[in-house]
Amino acid sequence: MSQYKFKKNPSREACESIIRRILTAEFGERGKNKHFRQAADFMPYFESLYPASDSLTKQVQRAVKTLNLPKDEDGYFIINKSPLQVKQDQELKRIFQMSDAASFDLSDCETVFLKIQSSYKDYLINLIAESETFQEMYVTMLQTHNGILLYTQDKIGLLNLLNQFTIIKE
Repeated sequence: MSQYKFKKNPSREACESIIRRILTAEFGERGKNKHFRQAADFMPYFESLYPASDSLTKQVQRAVKTLNLPKDEDGYFIINKSPLQVKQDQELKRIFQMSDAASFDLSDCETVFLKIQSSYKDYLINLIAESETFQEMYVTMLQTHNGILLYTQDKIGLLNLLNQFTIIKE
């Protein structure tokens, strides 16, 4: 930053670079920007390097406007995302909340593979998904190239249930 100290006012590009560095440092230290909402919030930093003036204020304002930084829900600038990413994230959050989405750790699960002829896979997946008998027996199931992969927390119980339907484990 010493390269900017000898000029009367920094260029807009220099201001953009400094603002990016300030916000990147803020994000690195705190994980989130909790200080900068508008161009005026950067002025104490710039005024410590350059003489305070209306032209310095305008240059910083131009730099902030040119950067076109998105803001979080609290109005703070976001440095590590584009405006499009912020919109996408907001839509994801909205849909996750509406659908009562929850993550589930599958490391506690075991797998059971059903080898099925390809013409029956879709139909069987629908039957298992709608079955009250299988409802508590698996966490999720995935269609594979030559069958169905089930994740379960009760492998023995699931295998016993499948054996009732004459499915023999290999």
